[in-house]
Amino acid sequence: MHIAMIAGSNRQNATSTSVLRYIETILKARNIQVSFIDLAVVRLPLFSPDAEDVHPEADFMIRSVKQADGLILATPEYHGSISGSLKNALDYLDNSHVAGKPVLTVSSAGGRLGVSSLVHLQSIIRNLHGILSPEWISIGDGHPLFDRDGAPRDPEILQRIDQAVEQFIELVRKLGNDTQPRKVMMES
Repeated sequence: MHIAMIAGSNRQNATSTSVLRYIETILKARNIQVSFIDLAVVRLPLFSPDAEDVHPEADFMIRSVKQADGLILATPEYHGSISGSLKNALDYLDNSHVAGKPVLTVSSAGGRLGVSSLVHLQSIIRNLHGILSPEWISIGDGHPLFDRDGAPRDPEILQRIDQAVEQFIELVRKLGNDTQPRKVMMES
């Protein structure tokens, strides 16, 4: 099984990215291959449908998503929506990259929950014909939630993340998206 993950914040040490890093440890502990695209590191030019060439970083992201059996997307909530950097990254994708793939969505917010950003993100995934995982992860209150080893400090958050990831993995398996061996371009 191969899962592509896109961390949609361009902020260093973003909570949404920390959640993805924790999920990455869960996946790797289960021998699941991971491609991790961190938009704080990978700087994509603004998408333009008129561009003649695809930027190399965008090409890597597109190939990672296309080869993946499932996708996990994380975003901070900005003004009730997803980050501009994640929206820009998703604009590079089309139905041929995402259609039929399970997608788990993750949000972090300065307030109690980042539900508005998850609703917007899920709308984008539906338009790309992805299959939304029945669970989502929303982390709120904007305070540091992770210990030195990257695990959530709050046992309820830890349990919530673990349950959502377990359901996502099961969805990937049920849909049979991990039946073909695929070459992973890069593991983080």
